[in-house]
This record gives sequence, structure tokens and C-alpha cells, in this order.
Amino acid sequence: MLPNQASVLVAGGGAAGFMAAIVAAEAGVANVHLLEATPEPLNKVLISGGGRCNVTHACWDPRELVGHYPRGLKALRGPFSRFAPGDAVAWFEAHGLELVAEADGRLFPRTNRSESVAALLRNAAQAAGVTLHTGVALQQVSRGSDGQFVCGLRLSAPQPPGRRQLRCRRLVLATGGHPSGRQLAASLGHVVVPPVPSLFTLALAANPLPELAGVVMDPVDLELQIDGLPTGVDSVRHRQSGTVLITHWGLSGPAVLRLSAFAARDLKAAGYRGLLRVNWAAGRRPAEVEDLLGSMRLEQARRQRGTWRPWPELSRRLWLHLLAVQGIDPQGRWADLSRTQLRGLVQALTNSTYSVGGRGPFGEEFVTAGGVDLGDINLASMESRICPGLQVVGELLDVDGVTGGFNFQHCWTSGWLAGQALARIT
Repeated sequence: MLPNQASVLVAGGGAAGFMAAIVAAEAGVANVHLLEATPEPLNKVLISGGGRCNVTHACWDPRELVGHYPRGLKALRGPFSRFAPGDAVAWFEAHGLELVAEADGRLFPRTNRSESVAALLRNAAQAAGVTLHTGVALQQVSRGSDGQFVCGLRLSAPQPPGRRQLRCRRLVLATGGHPSGRQLAASLGHVVVPPVPSLFTLALAANPLPELAGVVMDPVDLELQIDGLPTGVDSVRHRQSGTVLITHWGLSGPAVLRLSAFAARDLKAAGYRGLLRVNWAAGRRPAEVEDLLGSMRLEQARRQRGTWRPWPELSRRLWLHLLAVQGIDPQGRWADLSRTQLRGLVQALTNSTYSVGGRGPFGEEFVTAGGVDLGDINLASMESRICPGLQVVGELLDVDGVTGGFNFQHCWTSGWLAGQALARIT
């Protein structure tokens, strides 16, 4: 049953909310209540990583770790110095869940099931004495004359529908990217940076690559040029390198998602239009590619161009496409490749240009850039500088990471710091 009074109220039953509640309760804070608006808590944990849950990333140095957060960067160095991925691994293992690193650094539960992570958090909360209420949403909040928070609650299934009021001495907002959390934070005086999508694929205008859908290239260098921003800046450029997947609508893969995350606000301002330059040549510069093609003319003189690629890792389908774009017969001999054709191939391999026409249809829509301004928060305790007694954690903050477990790591870190602070001051 919902009480009328709580010592600590945590609004939001996701990764950050559970971590804050568990850490506080394990440290001795009594009367901790955790609210989840839906019937099922930890939904993002359950669906993340294709049902496997990428818990964190094997990036142990906080100075390197902050480079994976387009919003946050240097401000997060302090929090990560106190609770980094290594600490998260130790915390989960201490609670009975072993994490295993894959070759690319992503850490998953050994069970390979996200339910294992959710079950651990539910069990740890129950064991620590946290009371979980599902179907209960924090709808309004104000400060009473005694300094406590007066919380208006909306109840839905599995609760008997209705409205309730609850008072608490400490309030933790862990509502993720839901608009209600931003509205609550703004009502308490916070500056909220407007959210925009982050981590999405790029759709190419008049997509010239549909027949290459499914081709994966690694590494690929990307440079996105965005012009005519409302800020008056003539042009901005964003660069990334890594794995690229060609799709039916454009480009995807880790390098593209990372590029979209760092360029999220500029792309939004430009209506998701820009010029994308792609180096398909695995990091090779034009002079190096020209030398390779020149060697092919001599060493493979009698071979057909379409059969003998300049390096084996170059996708045959992509190679044939680039030959066609340059009007070069793939059945012709390497010896007959003209200097003009060679220079055209160098350009195609190292500096192909494509017009970005929008966002792709299958981005990770649940990741956004925006939220409570970090300047409003004491990042050592996650306590508001604007509203004493209030803590803000997780995705509600203007922090977002790239794919690979980094968004969850920020949730664990901010939740842990909030829980530790609650134990000191409650």
C-alpha cells in the first residue's frame, strides 16, 4: 500500500531509479519507496541489446570514458572517477551476476539474458527493503511549508485507479526520457534543454546504394558537413570512423550511430540535411590508394578489374558499384585502366559524397539528447542546486552516450552517487 509519508521517494523504475533506491537502502536509509508508472519496471533493461542487455563497456579510464558522451564529456569525469565501469562490474558481481566482455568491449551478463539483470535489480531492491509500487506515476510536485515535497500521484493498473498525495523529505527524479519528468523538473525551477533524437541511422537522398544493402565495411572514415545553421555558422563538420552497414535507405552501423549522436543538435537544426563524405579505403589516404591502383595496373595487368580488387577486404559488391559509378568496364583489363579512370577511382574510394536526406527509419529512438542542464546539478551527489532535497539521475539529465553500454553506465553511476548521498544526509 502507498504510504502518506516517505523518507525517500524515487520516481522512475528504470536502471537509474533502481540503483539509487537500492544503494540508499543498503546503506541504511529506511522508508524508501520506488514508483513506476507502468505495470512492468525496468522495461528498457529488458529490451536492450536485443534482449541481452549491454550492461556497460570495458572502458576503464574515466578520461577515455567521457569521450563516448556527446553531452556530458568533461563534466562526467568526476562522477566516473567515483563509479566507473569497473565499479559497475564489481557491484553486479557482488550481487550475484557475472558480466562477460565481448571482443568489441561490450559487457553482457554471462546468462546472455536481460531478464537476469532485471531480476537482480528487483531482488536487490526487495532484499534492501525498498518498496516498489507499479502503476503509480508522479504527476505533480511542490514544496510544502515544512520544506517537504508534496507529490500528486496518478494510480492505474495494477493499482486501483485514482489519485493520491504523498509527502517526502527527499525526492529522486529518475523518469528517463519521458516528457513528464522534464515537466516536473521545470516546475521545480530547472532549466531543461529541449530534447532531440540521438543515435539514429542516416537516410541518403535519392539513395544511390540500395543494391548494396547488407554490405558491411570496417573501418570507414566519415565526415558530415552541415551548412546554413540558424546560429549563423557557415558550416560545421563532424567526423567518425568505424564499422558502416549499407541499408536499403542509406547508412547504419556503429560509426554512423556515433556520428549522429555527436551531430544530433546540428542535424536537428538543419532539418537532417547535410553532405556526407565517405572514405571506403579502410583509412588509406588518396596517395596510398593511387599507389595501390598503379600497382594493380602493373602486377595484375591481364586480370579483369571486377575480379581483382585493390585489397581483399574491399567488398566485391561495393567495388563493382564504384566501377560502375566511374563508368569503368569491370571486364576490362587492369593494364587498360587510363590515368583519368585511375584518378576517378581514387576519388570514389577515398572521398565519395552523398546527400543526407533525413533520419533512417530504425534508429534507437529511446535515446535522446537533452534534459536537465548539468549546470543545475551538483554531480558529486546528483542534488539540485536549484531545489535542495531533489536529486536528478539517469536519462533525465542532459547526458547521452553512444551505443555500447555507455547510456546504462551513466544510469548506474548517477544512481549510485545519488544513493550514496542519500545515505549521508537522510
